[in-house]
Amino acid sequence: MDRLGLYRVMYRIRRFEERVEALFRSGKIPGFVHLYVGQEAVAAGVLAHYRSGDYLTSTHRGHGHALAVGVDPKEMMAELFGRATGVCRGKGGSMHLFDPDKGMLGANGIVAGGVPIAVGAGLGLKLLGWKGAVFAFFGDGALGRGVLHEGLNLAALWRLPVLFVLENNRYASTTAFAESHAFQVADWVRAYGLPYAQVEGDEVEAVYERTGELLEGVRGGQGPAFLEVLTHRFKGHYVGDPERYRTREEVAQARARDPVMGYRRRLLSLGVSEATLRTIEEEEERLLDEAVAYAEASPWPDPEEALKGLFAEPVRDYPWEGA
Repeated sequence: MDRLGLYRVMYRIRRFEERVEALFRSGKIPGFVHLYVGQEAVAAGVLAHYRSGDYLTSTHRGHGHALAVGVDPKEMMAELFGRATGVCRGKGGSMHLFDPDKGMLGANGIVAGGVPIAVGAGLGLKLLGWKGAVFAFFGDGALGRGVLHEGLNLAALWRLPVLFVLENNRYASTTAFAESHAFQVADWVRAYGLPYAQVEGDEVEAVYERTGELLEGVRGGQGPAFLEVLTHRFKGHYVGDPERYRTREEVAQARARDPVMGYRRRLLSLGVSEATLRTIEEEEERLLDEAVAYAEASPWPDPEEALKGLFAEPVRDYPWEGA
């Protein structure tokens, strides 16, 4: 376990998101942004197991996942700015980050929309005989979507190499989990015959360890597994959310278990020096300074490029054509 690496990823996510919030409020980032602040230990702990040849599907709250698998912060920031140098050439924005070079098959503005993509990728890996696993992230709101049930069923039936990761931050937009689901997650998952584990999402090493346990079976050909991570988002559903659906006390209790600061204290207790941590933090701040400067200096996309790269080119060599 690379403890300093885990801290670096969590710190990068936290500070990237804090900068995004400030830039959005200043009018430099258009559209909507859904921040990952408070959930950093989930992406860092789970995706520390990510390897070359693996794939990832994400959610509308996907910045943390992208950063954890190594998507370039400069290209990410440019994408949020809507610039031509963005990872999707300015056409995806915050909710549709996509980087095939990193195996990231897309964040997704549709709740549970990444699940069928993940299952398809898992099927592809199995049919081609390729080594690899697919990490499918989704929130608790996805549990009420039929496509998630279909995905679990097919993955279990065909024993596909997919790790389903539920980031249960207790709220689907503004609706509490208990108000919209009549079942217990563990019972529901086990009905499909999947190995299941639950872990607290503010403890990055615990997330890392439970992920590793489940991945042994996934990578070993035993089929899919399901990890439920209990976590908290410190911010609203989106930047500007008035948050009338939860109390300030609830948010304060969550912030008292801040995964980033808590892990910083743990590293100090294990003998890591303050100077070492400060060096990591300063390096990350410089990286993010460069990302913002890169985004601000990047050109806007050419309007004539608007429809390019959005659709697959149609196949024109069907056997029956020209007969």
